[in-house]
Amino acid sequence: MLLLGCIKEVSDYELVISLPNGLSGFVPVTQISDAYSKMLSKQVAQGELLEDLNSLSDMYSPGTLVRCIVTSVEKSADGRRSIKLSIDPKKVNKGLTASALVSGMLLSGIVSSVEDHGYLIDIGVSGTHAFLPRQKAQNYIKAVKRGLDMKIGQNLNCVIVEVKNEGRVVRLSVDRSDVAASLATERQNWTLSNLLPGLVVKARVQKVAPLGIKVSFLSSFTGVVDFMHMDPEKSMNYSPDQVIKACILSIHPTSKVVRLTLRQAFLHPGGSPNQLSNDRMGAVVEESTVKAFYKQFGAVFELDDGTLAFARVIKNLLKTRKSFKPGAFKTGCKHKCRIIDYSLMDEMCIVSLKYQIIEARFLQYQDIHTGDVVQGKVFALKPIGMQVKVTDGIKGLVPSMHLADVILKQPEKKYNIGDEVRCRVLECSPAGKKLILTLKKSLVQSKLPVFSSYEDAKPGLITHGFVVCAREFGCIVKFYNDVKGLVPKNELSSEPISCPDKVFHEGQVVKVMVLKCEPQQERLLLSFRLSSKPAPEDKKECTPKKKHEVKYQIGEMVDVKVLKKKDNGLEVSVLEDEGNVIASIPTVHLSDFVANCKLLWHCLQEGDVLPRVMCLHDKGEHIILSRKSAVISAVQEEQVVRSFSEIQPGMLLTGYVRNVMPFGVFVEFPYGVTGLAPKVSMSDKFVTDTKDHFVVGQTVIAKVMSTDEEKQRVLLNLKLSECSSGDSAAESFALLNQYFKEMKEIRNLLRRRGEPSVARGLCELVPGKELQLVVQDVKEDGSALFSGSCVTGLTVTATRYHLGDKNIVPGEKTKALVLHVDALTSKVYVSLREELLKQ
Repeated sequence: MLLLGCIKEVSDYELVISLPNGLSGFVPVTQISDAYSKMLSKQVAQGELLEDLNSLSDMYSPGTLVRCIVTSVEKSADGRRSIKLSIDPKKVNKGLTASALVSGMLLSGIVSSVEDHGYLIDIGVSGTHAFLPRQKAQNYIKAVKRGLDMKIGQNLNCVIVEVKNEGRVVRLSVDRSDVAASLATERQNWTLSNLLPGLVVKARVQKVAPLGIKVSFLSSFTGVVDFMHMDPEKSMNYSPDQVIKACILSIHPTSKVVRLTLRQAFLHPGGSPNQLSNDRMGAVVEESTVKAFYKQFGAVFELDDGTLAFARVIKNLLKTRKSFKPGAFKTGCKHKCRIIDYSLMDEMCIVSLKYQIIEARFLQYQDIHTGDVVQGKVFALKPIGMQVKVTDGIKGLVPSMHLADVILKQPEKKYNIGDEVRCRVLECSPAGKKLILTLKKSLVQSKLPVFSSYEDAKPGLITHGFVVCAREFGCIVKFYNDVKGLVPKNELSSEPISCPDKVFHEGQVVKVMVLKCEPQQERLLLSFRLSSKPAPEDKKECTPKKKHEVKYQIGEMVDVKVLKKKDNGLEVSVLEDEGNVIASIPTVHLSDFVANCKLLWHCLQEGDVLPRVMCLHDKGEHIILSRKSAVISAVQEEQVVRSFSEIQPGMLLTGYVRNVMPFGVFVEFPYGVTGLAPKVSMSDKFVTDTKDHFVVGQTVIAKVMSTDEEKQRVLLNLKLSECSSGDSAAESFALLNQYFKEMKEIRNLLRRRGEPSVARGLCELVPGKELQLVVQDVKEDGSALFSGSCVTGLTVTATRYHLGDKNIVPGEKTKALVLHVDALTSKVYVSLREELLKQ
């Protein structure tokens, strides 16, 4: 279908075209002309910019009328129709042949080559060479191009001045006066197969009806002018046989129905339709008056400034036909409405009377500002992120990094199509219809100032940002509208951090303070140290000494001697202080492994020396020490937080279970910061009873999910799938190695005390060792008890499963493999299964 359209928007890759009757379509960058497409292909192949290739925005501007042909109509994911168009002359002028070309014809052409004396123009007619002499283009270049030369790919309205060699050579003019005065006549021999939109004709009124008028033109053709395209000032004054000027709007390819317009802006080719002032878009009109109502189509309104507007029956008047009351739209009735669009081709505002649209906070991209919090619906999940629909006409992208406070490996498990989400605008570019959003709760809920430009960053201001890069020199933190700054290494923490990339990760939300900003150079210097503390020398001068100074710093390593064993741990003295300082090691802090804690407490005796124990808590009155190697490593490697202000979502922290409640687990970290892992975030398995999964004192690695500054709360995740730093195999082997190291220490302690034969037996029995045993008894539940010279004084048992397929009887000799040794109860668990014995 051939249509006359008006350019509404221009982007790098397409032209958005306003079409008659409030429709819109788009012309992809590949549908301009053959010459332009070849240059695009050449640039892609070479991988570098071509000097002669100009962008669409250099050649096209909103308000320009163009002839288009519909190449396809598709339905998008949200049910909207997408009309794809082309302005390629070979498609638009395909009905024309060289022999049909006559001087005076108005055609559309595209510049295909710039020559010394003029321009080669592609008019899409096979076998015809069209030339535009430079002198015939001078006035146009001065008036329209402001002295700039024409460019390959530029669309022109051309009038044929001369035809030579039966149409094989034509000479053109683009002079504005020639184009504006052009008129299609019978002499030009137009036919229904080559008739073009944009042609101005003299027409005769045949019939006047409420929905429009029927006209005849070029002696043998008939066409229709609908109610939206009658001249508003003469709409009631048309009469049969009246001769009027009209412009062809569209030609249907099969029915050959020709639609025309009588609006003044289209009756002089090369002109532009009237445009709506920017401040009117989105305006709410309290009282708009019904001018006319057309039952099947909609209503025409007169707005408060006298301009006309149109609302379609179903789309913009009411939700459904059933709820529609035509009586409410009699001429003169008044309604509240909102301007939602402007149809350039109809020179009319498009309005809606729907309550939800009138009250809507956002109607177009221009209404959205950086930092706004918006509600939307998930409508697509893609590798680059998640697409969110804010309104019918506004869509945004949440990049993968911004789907949550932590990086989601499987976002489809968290989000479903249709889910309502609350986002914050990171970046909005109305010109390119680009909207970037974040779902990071720490950013969405932040009450701190928004940095949307370098001018916003004043020294001393504190705000939230997110890490985009962590290297040996420090961290680069990004804010809104691509504003970014550097946190140098010495400003990462109050304590030195040797490897920032191990402490901070991409996407991590952080709180920063502005140290220095140079807006013109776009330089921003930041700090994670939010409060400046006085130097130690100043502190000594200003602060009087307390009566009891703190003896040990958290993280300090000491050697201790066991003084006394208590029910909940060990009382020890610090050897460095000649035994004058008394401290305690809770039983749960004797090891990272829960089973080893009780075992070590049982094996250790008064007078035993424990080297390299860490100070965990010291208020001067009561010193708590820890032997948990994972906690000690975290403190020594600076992978800890010293206060609530330092804790950031996404951090991986090593701590220990402080309390197990029905609703979740409380975890404490060195320096006293605590957090809660709710029941849903405790395990990758379904949690029925929290006590089945964790015990008090258990060492854990937790991921920070979110923080609440007002309530000083931290939410954690203890799922193994979320809490790995990346190399889970290396982590597992390191933990296993530590476990065996401690077991070796326990065996050495056992060798030195207890019943000699029992102690020796326990020390020699290690998992994986093969034993020669004698079946002592087979119980009703299927388990069995064993004896043997190597297990004297110990209880040796195998469950029904670990007997395998063997039918054993008391007194029978058999081989068995040690699975586990419980030194506390002197029990040994073994297996008789063949697959284990073979290994």
